[in-house]
Amino acid sequence: MMDAFGTAQGGRREDIRFLKGEGRYVDDIAPAGALFAAFLRAPVAHAQIAGLDTAPALDVPGVRLVLTADDLLAAGVKLGMRGYAVTGPDGRPGAAPERPVLARGRVRFVGEPVACVIADSAAAARDGLEAIAVDFHDLEPKLDTAPGGTPIHDEAPDNVGYRFELGDAAATEAAFAAAAHRVSARIEDSRIIVASMEPRGAFAEWEDGRLHLCVNGQGVWGQKAQLCAQLGLDPDQVRVTNPDVGGGFGMKAMAYPEYFVISHAARVLGQPVRWMSDRSEAMLTDNAGRDLVSEVELAFDAGLKLTAYRVNTLSNLGAYNSQFGQGIQSEMFSKVMTGVYDIPVAHLAVQGIYTNTTQVDAYRGAGRPEAIYALESAMDHAARVLGVDRFDLRQRSFIRDFPYRTVAGENYDVGDFSGLLGKLVAEADVTGFAARRAGSEAAGKLRGMGLACYIEAILGQPTEHAQVDFDEDGGVTLRVGTQSNGQGHETVYARFLASETGIPEDRIRILQGDSDQIPAGGGTGGSRSVTIQTTATRSTVTQMVAAYADFLTPELGDTPAFEDGAFRVPGANRSISMLDAAQMARAAGRTDLLSHRTEARITQRSFPNGAHLAEVEIDPETGRVTIDRYTIVDDFGTLLAPELVLGQVHGGVVQGAGQVLLEQVVYDDLGQPLTGSFMDYAMPRATDMPFFAISFAPVPATGNPLGMKGCGEAGTVGAMGAVANAVRDALAGQGIGWADMPFTPARVWAALQAAPS
Repeated sequence: MMDAFGTAQGGRREDIRFLKGEGRYVDDIAPAGALFAAFLRAPVAHAQIAGLDTAPALDVPGVRLVLTADDLLAAGVKLGMRGYAVTGPDGRPGAAPERPVLARGRVRFVGEPVACVIADSAAAARDGLEAIAVDFHDLEPKLDTAPGGTPIHDEAPDNVGYRFELGDAAATEAAFAAAAHRVSARIEDSRIIVASMEPRGAFAEWEDGRLHLCVNGQGVWGQKAQLCAQLGLDPDQVRVTNPDVGGGFGMKAMAYPEYFVISHAARVLGQPVRWMSDRSEAMLTDNAGRDLVSEVELAFDAGLKLTAYRVNTLSNLGAYNSQFGQGIQSEMFSKVMTGVYDIPVAHLAVQGIYTNTTQVDAYRGAGRPEAIYALESAMDHAARVLGVDRFDLRQRSFIRDFPYRTVAGENYDVGDFSGLLGKLVAEADVTGFAARRAGSEAAGKLRGMGLACYIEAILGQPTEHAQVDFDEDGGVTLRVGTQSNGQGHETVYARFLASETGIPEDRIRILQGDSDQIPAGGGTGGSRSVTIQTTATRSTVTQMVAAYADFLTPELGDTPAFEDGAFRVPGANRSISMLDAAQMARAAGRTDLLSHRTEARITQRSFPNGAHLAEVEIDPETGRVTIDRYTIVDDFGTLLAPELVLGQVHGGVVQGAGQVLLEQVVYDDLGQPLTGSFMDYAMPRATDMPFFAISFAPVPATGNPLGMKGCGEAGTVGAMGAVANAVRDALAGQGIGWADMPFTPARVWAALQAAPS
């Protein structure tokens, strides 16, 4: 049952309208009469554009406009994107080649936009694409992630986009030289397609010289800043809105060429223009995730305590710098590279390599899953190589004294990594594993157990705004600077404001994703949303309480306290609720009391952490891996909405396990993607996952007033290492010393066939 404010009684506010198909996604709300955009995509990975004839497309019935890079330049518009550049060890930034929104002179990956057709219908736009004639002169594609090869950009003749280092290389080398034990591994982290349920889309419209872009992103202010910069507009000329979104996972956090092109087209034609990607187009053009190879080395003393850690990574950037691409496997990776361990010295060296493939950027966790996957894979491998218990090996090196400053300069404020692992061992029934393994062997199956102890860092803008407006209908609107992509923000924000103010939850509306309605915000990403948004909301509530207490003092005869959702004077029988106080202020003409807004800043990053334990069975006749048991203990600090937290953990684990077991983007020798549909690219299904046993061991954070740590990406950060380690454990019993993702049936079967007899 729904009330007038959209609340599903007794549950999540969003659920009923989504389940009834009443969500308002970007393709549902395009203006009537909007024209349709379609993009001609490069069919080859690397080539010169020798000829481009768009004139025939203009003869196609219904086609209104055709745009190429030359058309944009002729109109005085040079739309080009440049992503973030990492500072190298020599103090200089990485390469920053321009990424044209429509290819100029050369194409650099299959799917790069070459031309755009605007037409009265989607069918006419596609027909227009078919009429365009393009002549490509092929160039040798660069596909491997190593320096060298045919240069893709003049700015990077060796195809190295950036170099990044962190830590003391000399001290690390000295520690390795003195180590009693050294263990190394080469760890692959394969490329994945994000494949959000709703592909990317947007529409653009102009009115009175002002642009409105509606986009299914992860926040509106970054998009607005990019539009202003690209189109030469003042901020007051641009409005960006963000409706319901069917999944983002980092891939929708940044700007893409299509948004700028349709904005320009709408201005030229004087009509709204809409664009919606289909699934095949998304698989070609959405930013990919991961795609790196790391050489890792661990050093131990005679007591098997970690003394040093070294990582050398080659990271695939794709053809251009995506918006955050250079920072993901460098700066973001480094935040948690030493994990939950007290490692005195460490060194990270990364090279980002341009290739003739789609861009690589943030995917759920953005560098932190990659760092923990590398470290925890190495730790389980070290336990096997050294012949010691994997749990004991970790206990010897856990951080125990807080606050703790890592070699990356991060300040872990609190934690109980040892106690948390002990809780996991008990809840996962580790002592019963031997019997379960024997049972699997009796059934002709191989069984393995994998552990991953993880920590991640909350990222993103450290400030956020919250505004509370008392509306004429007696309700309240909370304006927030984050953006839900399906996480349930409406529920948790309304619930929190209700708990802080006594305002009934069903009288609270949540307003998000409108740069005209909300003056600033950091959007959603880096597990920041609930932690920082509720901190800002509490700050606004504090302001409200003080203002209303002053206003009500004459009415109540003394300055009231605000307790249990009402203003009261000690010893008096009368109380006034927050909503009643707002009605009194309205009646008194005190409009200044009807809207309250503050900005809050978090000065100390928080660090969600936990431990995952997976058990898998492998059928040696087929190579199929089945996750049989999965146990998690998480420390997310204070929990505001445990049911939403469980949903986030479930989704994160599935994405991490899906990558490890099933997902991998494959290109042929010419740079053609071979995994261009769900017929070729495997996604995890419900039947691939067991029920998860999840419990919490909270140690409240100190860097925010509520003690929260964030949870949105943690499931993925822990899952990758746990599942991969479980498979490796099962294979180790067959004499296979090392194996890496994806553990598809074909790859696992082949490894078993090649194993020592």
